[in-house]
Amino acid sequence: MMMKITLLGTGGALPPGGRAQSGIFIESTEGCLLLDCGSGVLLRLAQAEIDLARLNTILLTHLHLDHMSDLLPLLTARWLNGQVQTRLYGPEGTEALLQDLMAHWDYVQEHVRLSITELQGGMAFEAQGFQIDSLKAEHGLPALAYKFDRRFVFSGDTVPLTEMAQFAGDCKLLLHECSLPDGVEAPHHSRPRELGEALANCDVAKLVLTHLYPPTQGCEAEMIRSVKQHFAGQVELAEDLARFEV
Repeated sequence: MMMKITLLGTGGALPPGGRAQSGIFIESTEGCLLLDCGSGVLLRLAQAEIDLARLNTILLTHLHLDHMSDLLPLLTARWLNGQVQTRLYGPEGTEALLQDLMAHWDYVQEHVRLSITELQGGMAFEAQGFQIDSLKAEHGLPALAYKFDRRFVFSGDTVPLTEMAQFAGDCKLLLHECSLPDGVEAPHHSRPRELGEALANCDVAKLVLTHLYPPTQGCEAEMIRSVKQHFAGQVELAEDLARFEV
């Protein structure tokens, strides 16, 4: 079963020009889902001509704004489009946060219907025909990486983890955050050299670096070289609206 992946947003909390914040659309013949929903993702969905009626399942890696700030606007747009029910998966704290946010807008609380499942690292589940595995990420708050059908992994936000090498090793594509170049402070995030070291024993064929901040501009080739000092697979930088098939 072929999986198609569209990168809707590849920037961090302070995205370089031309990048939206985190968002990924994943589809197969069985179904589709949205992974993260940062600022600009609603616009990117329209640019990619993705029908909002299809987005009845959403996964969040964690609850920072750059990964979920377009969530309520998206849910509202779906209601205005005639779809009121959405299934939402996320880490610990997802249900309490969404209940609190929705309570601020009567029209959202009245019309939007959410079914929320909270997850912990190591849990596996099925959604939209995908078999999904989760891994606990390290980001200073509950955060998860996800693996889809043993083909595609998204790290979410995390420091480099040696556990990621095994988690992604049976996949064809790893989309991993690499927020800043070597030598720039990156608390709770990944930088190229450390990421390459953590993935040195990972057999994934292609690594795509995402969640980019402005200091990465002009350093793209250097970042790739730094990762490849330790990681043997193909490496490239993510771009908004880039598409992959695995």
